Amino acid sequence: MRPTGDTADLGQLLRGGPFHLALRAALAARGLPLHRVQHRLAARGIKLGVTSLSYWQQGARRPRRAESLRAVRALEQILELPDGALVRLLTAPEAGPGPGRPAARSYRALVSVGAAVEQLLHGLDLSPDGGLHSVGHHERVSIGPDGELRTRDSQQIVRAHRDGVDRYLAVHHGDPGCDASRVRVRAQENCRTGRVRHHPAAGVVVAELLFDARLRRGDTYVFGYGIEDGTGARSGEYVRGFSYAGGQYMLQVRFDEAALPVRCRRFARTGPQAPRTALADLTPSGRHRAVHLVEQSVSRGILGIAWDWD
Repeated sequence: MRPTGDTADLGQLLRGGPFHLALRAALAARGLPLHRVQHRLAARGIKLGVTSLSYWQQGARRPRRAESLRAVRALEQILELPDGALVRLLTAPEAGPGPGRPAARSYRALVSVGAAVEQLLHGLDLSPDGGLHSVGHHERVSIGPDGELRTRDSQQIVRAHRDGVDRYLAVHHGDPGCDASRVRVRAQENCRTGRVRHHPAAGVVVAELLFDARLRRGDTYVFGYGIEDGTGARSGEYVRGFSYAGGQYMLQVRFDEAALPVRCRRFARTGPQAPRTALADLTPSGRHRAVHLVEQSVSRGILGIAWDWD
């Protein structure tokens, strides 16, 4: 019998992670359904629900407590893995690019409004990675005549890393003063708008974009959506956070003729509080109204464009 993708990748995943994909591959390699794993854990005096096991292998939850780590060590024995193979993935830093990496989830993990996003996501019953990883993302941002962020349009190419994926979760964080209740999400190519939630205090909007098809593992999908804002104060930068490496990213920022900056620079950060690195001046194009950056293979962290008004 030819090994499945999960089985074939088990050795690689045990070396580089992430934990949830390594666990899923190990379960597939041994052919053990979750209820049988639960019974074997119970025989060792460890109480763990099938739901928790399912969350672990989906990446929706991560074992952290002492009892959970005890269960992970027992799983290594049940799944016939080397001692410490799974536990090590819970303590090691996340690895670089790989075919099973989920899509970037910008503000949830890497920007200071992560707590607000978590609150909006509560009850949506979605795993953190959404079952997708990014192949390409082209983003166009429009700055209005008062220097405010007016719109942003995104076109994305994603690949499913599990069966049954049928949606993407878009997150928008407005500039200071943003009125989240007035922000609008526009579904464009190959998707439609589902549930939309607003966090007025943080200026955050979370929106489901429902695909026109249910994806199987390995399928790629192209879709587009737009955000209409214009409610915040004068903007000085636009950033996109990447929780995982890999995939192409293009960002274009276009300025209104009535509000042209005196200087534009691209930059990178390893986290929201980290200093800016990889600084480079950007030359406006299109009658001096637009600047852009292109990253062929993104690294984990933050990419952005900043500009000075005077």
